[in-house]
Amino acid sequence: MHQRQCSGCKSLVTLAVAALLAMAPGSAGAAESACRAPPFRAFDFWLGHWQVELADGSRAGRNRISAEQGGCVLVERWEGAEGGTGLSMNFFDPHAGQWRQLWVSPGTQIDIAGGMVNGSMVLEGHIVYLREGSRYPFRGTWTPLPDGRVRQFFEEAREPGTWTSWFEGFYRRLPE
Repeated sequence: MHQRQCSGCKSLVTLAVAALLAMAPGSAGAAESACRAPPFRAFDFWLGHWQVELADGSRAGRNRISAEQGGCVLVERWEGAEGGTGLSMNFFDPHAGQWRQLWVSPGTQIDIAGGMVNGSMVLEGHIVYLREGSRYPFRGTWTPLPDGRVRQFFEEAREPGTWTSWFEGFYRRLPE
């Protein structure tokens, strides 16, 4: 059988493939423009690779927060000093007008939402302890500090209306 070659078909196929890739979910070209508005950028101060220390200066772990899906989601990858791990997705929900974090680790799940309050990102919701099957109100506050660090402070309320400290960490930026 004799095959006929189309002049320009190769460049047409290349152009078609490039167009399909640009329209694919998660591609930078398709998603970037949708998440450029200021509310989508409010949590960008948390982006980066961090050493996390407790108030006494001891090492708590490392955390890498990256912008993914054209900047529409911040993905957190936690590695604790004692070997624990966790992952969260953080995104701005334009319909609710607030930020939301969904955290999952081998022992806990956290679902919190909120926004900027006096220069800090404040998210509230619930924590679920998987082994116990218990659920409590939970709140997280991220505050950018003048020296470039970020303070992360978590609280839970096992008794209604009584908030107790759950974790306080100070993020120090590491070189990428």
